[in-house]
Amino acid sequence: MHHSVTRGAPRVSPSATPHSPADRPARRRRRWLSAVAALAAALPPVLATPAHASVEWNGDADNGGTAVFDAVLCDSPSYVYQPDWGDGRGKVFGFTKAVGSERCEGHGIAGRTLTSGRTYWFGWESMTKTGDAQTVFQWKSWGTGAEHDQNYPVIMKVEDSRLKIWYVAPGEQWIALGDVAWTPGTWNRIELGIDARSSTTGSVLLYVNGRLVADRRNARTWDLKGNVPRWGSYGSTITDVESVHWVDGLRMGTTRADVD
Repeated sequence: MHHSVTRGAPRVSPSATPHSPADRPARRRRRWLSAVAALAAALPPVLATPAHASVEWNGDADNGGTAVFDAVLCDSPSYVYQPDWGDGRGKVFGFTKAVGSERCEGHGIAGRTLTSGRTYWFGWESMTKTGDAQTVFQWKSWGTGAEHDQNYPVIMKVEDSRLKIWYVAPGEQWIALGDVAWTPGTWNRIELGIDARSSTTGSVLLYVNGRLVADRRNARTWDLKGNVPRWGSYGSTITDVESVHWVDGLRMGTTRADVD
């Protein structure tokens, strides 16, 4: 049996329905978006993490209180408290070195063992009660006496209303790296980068309120048994006045951008 075919009216299947030229870009966009979505689903999660993907430690007081530290070292009657002043910061640490005592510090990072051969960036906000809060940060070496060559390769103090930083080389060689004006009762943004090296290939960078204060190269920044950070107030030269060091927003990361 022969089927008649009407000339000029070809049969067209729905799948082959022609589209106007204006439809083609839209079709290409849909195909492109589908391909992008498929690729995104296949990528490893690390590529889809937030901007601060390299923040390795959140030491904020709202993130577990003093449990963020490996230990709290406060001579009696010194103490740490965690006020919330309703200024948007939430809780902050208040390291309070009482009259007659030498130390109140948060020591190390809970659950973490730091290693050499890499860079650590630490960021936080800092405010002190007086212009002589003494030691407010130590890159403290493990061990005592002959167990270390450097008690604290990097140390920061508030003295005479100035924040000062030193690199302390083996043999207790104190090398001043820089200082900046410090006003008691005012928050300051600190960003400290330490390239941890057991040879003299390490480095130290310090920014205060966005300004570069210290840039030391060719430094030995990792001692025999390793190092950990300490924040607080420490010192025996001034014990007749209460010293308070407030700390907020502690972070550790691999770059300065991670902790700003």
